[in-house]
Amino acid sequence: MKQQQPYSLVTGANGFLGATLVRKLLERGDRVKAFVRPETDLSSLEGFPQDRMLLSVGNIMSEGSIYRALTNVNRIYHTAANFKLWDSNPERVIGPAQVGTQHVLRAAKARGVEKIVVTSSVAVLGTTQSEEMDESHEFNLTDPEAYVQAKLKQAEVVTEAVEAGAPIVSVLPGTMAGPGDRKPTPNGQMLLRYLKFWPSLPFPVVDGGLNIVDVEDVALGHIQAMEEGVVGEQYILGCDNLTFKQIFETLADITGLAEPTSPIGSGLAGLGGALFELGAKLRGGEPIMSRRIARDYVGHNVWVTSDKAEAKLGYTHRSAREALARSVRWFLDNGYVSEQAASRVRLELRPV
Repeated sequence: MKQQQPYSLVTGANGFLGATLVRKLLERGDRVKAFVRPETDLSSLEGFPQDRMLLSVGNIMSEGSIYRALTNVNRIYHTAANFKLWDSNPERVIGPAQVGTQHVLRAAKARGVEKIVVTSSVAVLGTTQSEEMDESHEFNLTDPEAYVQAKLKQAEVVTEAVEAGAPIVSVLPGTMAGPGDRKPTPNGQMLLRYLKFWPSLPFPVVDGGLNIVDVEDVALGHIQAMEEGVVGEQYILGCDNLTFKQIFETLADITGLAEPTSPIGSGLAGLGGALFELGAKLRGGEPIMSRRIARDYVGHNVWVTSDKAEAKLGYTHRSAREALARSVRWFLDNGYVSEQAASRVRLELRPV
């Protein structure tokens, strides 16, 4: 009897990146176990071929549920995270990244999994001014926000496991855009505020910049890291480095909406962050910007180079403009913007 192909397990399989990765794995003929929490929304996994995708219900905070999910699994893509920049209880963000990753790696060792790709973030590199950071850049922030702390704690867990012989490759995505951001993520929320409220945004454009990359390119980069990545190595998966002003200028070009005003500096941004954070503590929800985010990132750039991934993995990417255009079109097509707000958008979408 012919032995069945083992599964690849994707944790956080219903998330923005996770669901995109599951789709890309299925498209290339892999068998996939989609690891999801019991209470999760599965709409992002609808329409996928059920003969090669198996839902596995559990939680990375429960090591036993991961161990059970790893039956007939030889590869793990660990994308699961509580993707929040801020939380009134930071442990809700840090715990899944630190303890959850420990659980995944211990279960993988017990099951003899052959290779693991862990989703980190360019956030673990810190910030820069005008130069691009590569994988060797030393983190240069003090007392960062919860999401950054979470990724740093996760990186410590991974480093310790690699030193003990675990077959792990880490990938560091930039700021992801593109179709399928259902939650939406903090990145998607920024785009939605532009589409819904511009030119009267509830926050001004700030100094600083990000590396914008399409989620599908990041998903394919994960697969390339699994196939070609060297155990113990890190690979940045990014695209174009843009200032916040350039990001919104690009969105204006795509949508026909107003261009941004002159960006503000860290002083006003810090005051705004403190007020937004206070409001979130009083009313619930998440602040548009926190004090730590304003302090660490306004006037600084998270600019990176993907040269290593391109040379060693064969990683490629589309432009940031295309990634942003794909986000805009997906949000409009899926009802995330009211008809009144959508009527103001004049999509100038070049082929994407």
